[in-house]
Amino acid sequence: QVHLVESGGGLVEAGGSLRLSCAAAGLTFRNHVMGWFRQAPEKEREFVAVISRNSDTTQYADSVKGRFTISRDNAKNTVYLQMNSLKPEDTAVYYCAARSSGLVAVSTRRDFYEYWGQGTQVTVSL
Repeated sequence: QVHLVESGGGLVEAGGSLRLSCAAAGLTFRNHVMGWFRQAPEKEREFVAVISRNSDTTQYADSVKGRFTISRDNAKNTVYLQMNSLKPEDTAVYYCAARSSGLVAVSTRRDFYEYWGQGTQVTVSL
């Protein structure tokens, strides 16, 4: 059974930083594309960042480009999201997602992903 467990969320002031982690179990992590999505209250879940299985390709939403960095450690079965210069509009529940890579290096589509974590709350105050 696949489990994705996010951690590292919390309350931070605008301009601050947080590092989210997502630990994966029950899958061959190195073969999976890993993504981060977020969902603010009354909004749809949206793409944030994605990383290919060997880290050679990353992609970011325009809203976070230059502030967030996605990375992974295949030895630890963990993907990270370093979030800097946080803004109140970054407030959301952040989810990690996984999909066996196949021929696709990365995807920004929600429906591409097979597995999802339970989410971790990030709140950015003024």
